[in-house]
Order: sequence, then C-alpha cells, then structure tokens
Amino acid sequence: MAESGEMMAEIEATGARLVAAREMIARRIVGQEQVVEQTLIAILCGGHGLLVGAPGLAKTRLVETLGTVLGLVAHRIQFTPDLMPADILGAEVLETGADGTRAFRFIDGPIFCQLLMADEINRASPRTQSALLQAMQEREVSVAGQRRALPAPFHVLATQNPIEQEGTYPLPEAQLDRFLLQIDVGYPDRASEREIILATTGVEEASAEPVFDAASLIAAQRLIRRLPVGEAVVERILDLVRAARPGTEDTHPAVRDAVSWGPGPRAAQALMLAIRARALIQGRLVPGVEDVAALAHPVLIHRMALGFAARAEGQTLDALIARLVGEATGAEAAA
Repeated sequence: MAESGEMMAEIEATGARLVAAREMIARRIVGQEQVVEQTLIAILCGGHGLLVGAPGLAKTRLVETLGTVLGLVAHRIQFTPDLMPADILGAEVLETGADGTRAFRFIDGPIFCQLLMADEINRASPRTQSALLQAMQEREVSVAGQRRALPAPFHVLATQNPIEQEGTYPLPEAQLDRFLLQIDVGYPDRASEREIILATTGVEEASAEPVFDAASLIAAQRLIRRLPVGEAVVERILDLVRAARPGTEDTHPAVRDAVSWGPGPRAAQALMLAIRARALIQGRLVPGVEDVAALAHPVLIHRMALGFAARAEGQTLDALIARLVGEATGAEAAA
C-alpha cells in the first residue's frame, strides 16, 4: 500500500508538471495542441520524433521551446547535401603540446547534447543520415574505434518538408523505424493564425521558462513504464499492429495485396509506451482503447509502405490505417 501511495503521489506531481509545461509551451506555440501533445509523448517515452510539415509551421520554434521548458541542452543541425558524418559526431584532431609532443584529442560534435534538432534531415546524404542510426538506438556513437556515450536523456526531433523533394534523400526504413512517432504538422485554423500574427509581429515576444530538468524528465520517463495497461488494450495493440503487417496469419485482407512492408515489433512497443504517456498527459492513470485509436496513425504511418499497384489505384496509407483502427478498436472517429 505504501508503494502504491508513493506512485500516486509521483503521478500527481508529474501530471502537475506536465500541465505547467504545456502552458509554458503555449506561450510561444499558438494552437497545434495535437502536435505539442504528440511531441511530448515521444519525449516522455524516451523516444524520437519526426516532424513532417510545410515550411513556416513553427517546427523549429517548437523544438527550441521544448529544449527550454524541459531543461535540456539543445543543439540544432541544419542538414544539407554537403554535411559529413564528422560534422555531426565530431572528430579527432592532432594537437601539438608546449613540449612539442603530439597527441590526438576528440572534439565533440553537436550530437553530444540532450535534445538534437535535425532540421530537414532528408537533405543530407544516406552516409550522413546513417551517422544517427547508432545514436538513436543505442545512445552512443563510435568514433575512431571508441564508443562514446551520449548525455542522458538523449532525443532527436527531426523535421522534414513533405512538399519540396528535389535534392533530398528519402530516409531508409531502418532509420524511420527508430522514430517513435511521425508527427504531421498541419496549417493552423483561422483563429489560431490570427493569434499567431498578432503575437509574433509586435515589439516583444513571449518567452518560455524551464519546468523540468534532466533528472525530473528521466524520472517521468521511468514512471511512464510503470503505468498499468489492461489486457484488453494490449490485445487491441497486437490486433492492430499484426493486421498491418503483410505475410502473417493475422494480416488484414486489405493489407495483404496493398502493403509492401509493414510495422515490426518496434511499432507495438512504441504504441504500448505512447498510450501510457498520453493518458498521463491528459490526467488519466490507465490508458484505454481510445488512446490506441488516437496514436495508431503517428506510430504506423512511417512504418508502412504501399506497393506500386496500390499507389496506382489511388489507395492511401491514411485511409488504410483508419480502416484498420476502426476494425481493431471499434473507433469510427479514428479516420
């Protein structure tokens, strides 16, 4: 009973901090409540997020604000075609001492931080993109034969422009799978856009202040993993992920001929963590089937690909995922 009481107190304290964090973020990010929520979910789960949206939708502003509010050391890398892996990871340089001796010294790259913004990640070459693979999965990098640990916590929030594809390199499936969520950033509604232009074209702009620090964020991430999930919800997660995966006995008929590759076990893991984080953010202690329905799209959309014939017929992943969600969870509104 004492342990249960301690957990309840921890949940209440974390919930209060999350409310304060969202209010602080709202000072600088007008509207986009779902985008903010999903980005916080990715970080609370200890994962990474891929923000996909047209230019000018405050993606960079959101990441900068999160770095401040969460009390994390944040760095930004602008990905370009000529960016090299050493520009991200760092490199060894040969230095000459006062006594004339020479020795190599490692200079940390910008990846040695707690929150890395990879801006327009698909503009870098595959060789440079691959520099992030080990870091995103293992929280360490290998340089000059040595493994170097990254600061804790470590998160990557990458941005991608879905419109302008000239001179870009599509992210490989292995890297896409390392993003916990794909967060689609849409245009604001009229009321939000009006508030944006009034708030950002004056003499002063609102500033954000820290609510979390690294230690309290890590504690919140551990708390997420302790929240209970009902057996019925676990079964819905398995139903959904396995139905979206071609080549198994549980494959949905609509997926069998349309999808060339589907979600692996990481998708189920991501959904299991994400629904807990969403419940906590919304002030609930136990996640439900509605959380599975709400987060299925950002968990699955970047882990599936339509075959050529399905694309030629005009099928879309959005519609297919909405159908799978509706049948697996009974959530008609998921579409």
